[in-house]
Amino acid sequence: MTKADLVEEVSRITEVKRKESEVIVETIFDSIMGALRSKDKVEIRGFGSFRTRQRRGRTGRNPKTGEKVEVPPKTIPFFKPSKDLKDLVNQETSVTTGATTPAGDVAL
Repeated sequence: MTKADLVEEVSRITEVKRKESEVIVETIFDSIMGALRSKDKVEIRGFGSFRTRQRRGRTGRNPKTGEKVEVPPKTIPFFKPSKDLKDLVNQETSVTTGATTPAGDVAL
C-alpha cells in the first residue's frame, strides 16, 4: 500500500474529499516524524510503537575500492509492532492445511 492508496482509503471510508483526506494522512505522518525528531516515543495501541535508536560508529569498507571508511554514530527510527499486529499478520499467513514456514512455504 502506498501513501496515495492510504489517502484513497481514508477518503472512501470517511466520505470526505480526497484533498481533505490527504491533509489528514500528511498531518499524521508529520506528527509522527516531529515526535521522533524530538526523541519522543509514539505509541499507537493495537498497531505498534515508533521510537529512535542510536547506532554505534563503526569501521566500514568502501565496496568499490576496498578502502576502510569510518561510519559515524547515528540515530535511526525504529518500529516495534504490537502483539495484536503480530498475531493478525501471523493469522493471515496461516493456511487451513498447515502453518507456514519462515520461507513462506506451507508445512504439511
